[in-house]
Amino acid sequence: MNGAPECAGRPFIEAFESGGVPDGGFHHRDHVRLAWSYLREMPLTEAMGRFAESLRRFAARHGKSNLYHETITCAFLILVHERMQRTPDASWEEFSRLHADLLCWKPSILDRYYHRETLASDFARRVFVLPDGGNGPAAGEVGCDRIATPGRA
Repeated sequence: MNGAPECAGRPFIEAFESGGVPDGGFHHRDHVRLAWSYLREMPLTEAMGRFAESLRRFAARHGKSNLYHETITCAFLILVHERMQRTPDASWEEFSRLHADLLCWKPSILDRYYHRETLASDFARRVFVLPDGGNGPAAGEVGCDRIATPGRA
């Protein structure tokens, strides 16, 4: 297997939690798909703990425990949850098409909510930090959401 499996939902959760995703085979889009999968299976508060713990185990299994980032993990999970409430019946394929801005890593949607210095801090890596205003483009100005969202010129 070269990367994360293409499935979503329970099969993807099981593949991820069982170690079926290789080091270097789990990218930003896969993180968002995993968040969506957990949120399809359980309430936000339960998904938060399970998602964070699974990511920590994945990082540790691959000798990269230092890569886990609490603020980024929680903020993305909350954003995915909010978008899922707006499109509750969307499949993963529909969700990813409708909310393509969540799938772009650089620039990141978190740039709208956080200053770069905040996310770069050791404190934000260890502890969830509330949004502090951000310094990135507003929705639709620049980046993946402008390019990838259907219906925009």
